[in-house]
Amino acid sequence: MMAVHILVADDHPLFRDAIRSAISIPLGEEFEPPVITEAGDFGSAMAALKDRPDMDLVLLDLTMPGSSGLSALMSVRAAFPAVPVIVISGTDDASTVRRAIELGASGFISKSARTDAIRKGVADVLAGEIALPEGMDLGSEHDEEIGELIRRIRTLTPQQARVLGMLGQGLLNKQIAYELGVSEATIKAHVSAVLQKLDVDSRTQAVILLSKIGADMLRDEQD
Repeated sequence: MMAVHILVADDHPLFRDAIRSAISIPLGEEFEPPVITEAGDFGSAMAALKDRPDMDLVLLDLTMPGSSGLSALMSVRAAFPAVPVIVISGTDDASTVRRAIELGASGFISKSARTDAIRKGVADVLAGEIALPEGMDLGSEHDEEIGELIRRIRTLTPQQARVLGMLGQGLLNKQIAYELGVSEATIKAHVSAVLQKLDVDSRTQAVILLSKIGADMLRDEQD
């Protein structure tokens, strides 16, 4: 029997309780009941992953304090590329789900999903599959600007993607340098490379572009 370690990152205690209740049983014949760690904000989630970088799975809410839409997903995937991430969100339209998957998520679970659907999604990802809302057709990207942006983002190196995600969270170069344990000059070089790959002239333009990917999600969660 294998021990499974899962991080549930969401700012709503009731939803974390619902997730814990849904998955606090063996998620397959080869698994023990999972060991669950909880985080109520993005900073705590990243700290938990640093403490246990071999986490088996992260369930990530993209609109909790400290996160900024899909840039949070990018930051987690760039910093911990071996850890699969399931996005959990109340905004579950096909565009949002598709963009999350294209940016590295291993699955997507709607906050309106039934307990059995949550359990199945987690079990599917632990088995190496992609978990999507049942019956959803992801279709294709209709916004050419966003489609091109996602293609450009996928050309970034892991460290460049991590820097871009931190820019999206509003961090300054010196703050990013501190978080990554490198010099500010190194971060400036990464930022320059990111701007070139995104074909923009400033970090402000890069952040504006990045915000467009998850703008619908953020607006819906705040309404």
